[in-house]
Amino acid sequence: MSSYCFPVSVLHCSFHLLAVVVTLAVVTDVEAVSPELEGIACRSVHLQYQAPKGLAFYNEVTVEESHEGTYFCVCGFNMGYYGIQELQRGKKLLIFSVWDPGNQNDPDSVDVEDRVKLLHQNEDVRIGRFGNEGTGGQSFYDYDWKVGETYRFMVTAEVKGARTAFASHFFHPEKKAWIHLVTFERNSNGAPLSGYYAFVEDFRRNRISATKNRRAQFTQPWVKGLSGKWQPVTQARFTADGNPVMNIDAGPEPEGFFLSTGGKIENEHTPLRDLMKIQPGPRPMALQKLP
Repeated sequence: MSSYCFPVSVLHCSFHLLAVVVTLAVVTDVEAVSPELEGIACRSVHLQYQAPKGLAFYNEVTVEESHEGTYFCVCGFNMGYYGIQELQRGKKLLIFSVWDPGNQNDPDSVDVEDRVKLLHQNEDVRIGRFGNEGTGGQSFYDYDWKVGETYRFMVTAEVKGARTAFASHFFHPEKKAWIHLVTFERNSNGAPLSGYYAFVEDFRRNRISATKNRRAQFTQPWVKGLSGKWQPVTQARFTADGNPVMNIDAGPEPEGFFLSTGGKIENEHTPLRDLMKIQPGPRPMALQKLP
């Protein structure tokens, strides 16, 4: 797990996968390692979206290259994150997590009344708590997503006084409908969604992880503002963690942005910390099918 601090729009020093790493078994690799990459972890890369506070955040992902131990965060926000993982032996799933208030790392140290509360759970979703990089509630939905296919995600926020209920929604390709997976509620001081982001991370972090290419397109980002009106997100800043390797890249696409890291990737499109811009497109069809 990395120890860098993400920008101030995120509440904790690392938002990645939290306790999920403990589910991975130890693996011995026999592949050759490039001398210049040996012992170096694959660098985490991010899109920091420029958008106002809102009540919903919609985003799409198309994974173009993936490897075991990769997390593609699609809908990150100020108090949690939502995306897809590839574990070992091809196991795939969706993960949605919301942090407890505070900076503690021991989930048992949080008073029950201060913990994230579960308000809704789809029958196919597993629920747990995490620690070690903040604490909070997390959920897992097994889904065998495919490289090259586009998947649609949405997080909604309902402010209830000093608390906010954050819900994860997935547009199920086979069912051709939105499914409501989980709702977590936490003390937010009445804050809605903000601090939107996406990222690609290698959480396997063995000695050869930096030799593996990972790439995804994040397209059609839209935010439903506090007024209730949907608007396209047309700007994102390219950032990365403190790992000094430069086999990373990002760039604009016709309807969004791509992120890539690891292997033989070169930083040839966008320098780090540059702000990328795209032209707004039509409202995604999936947003026309909201329940």
